[in-house]
Amino acid sequence: MSSNSPADPPVRRIDRVLAFMALGIAVLSVLCFFAIMISTAAGMQHADYATGVWPIVAVLPLVGLPIAFLLIVALLIMSIVRRGKAGRS
Repeated sequence: MSSNSPADPPVRRIDRVLAFMALGIAVLSVLCFFAIMISTAAGMQHADYATGVWPIVAVLPLVGLPIAFLLIVALLIMSIVRRGKAGRS
C-alpha cells in the first residue's frame, strides 16, 4: 500500500507542526531526565540543583512530557476527524 493513495487526505501544515513540536518537547524532556540521572550518579549534591540552569532542567521533564502527550492526543484526534471527513466525501 503506497503512502499517497487517493483515499489518504493530504497532510496539513498544522499536523506537521504538532508532530514536530511533540517530538521536540519529548526528546528535550528525556535528555533533561538523563542529564539529572547522570549528574546524580556523578555525585552532584542536592544543593547544586538550586542554581544555574539546573532548576529548568529539573522541571522540564515534569512539564514537557505531559505537554508532548497532549500534543500527540490532539494530533491523533485531528487526524481521525480529517480521515472521517475525507471518507464521507
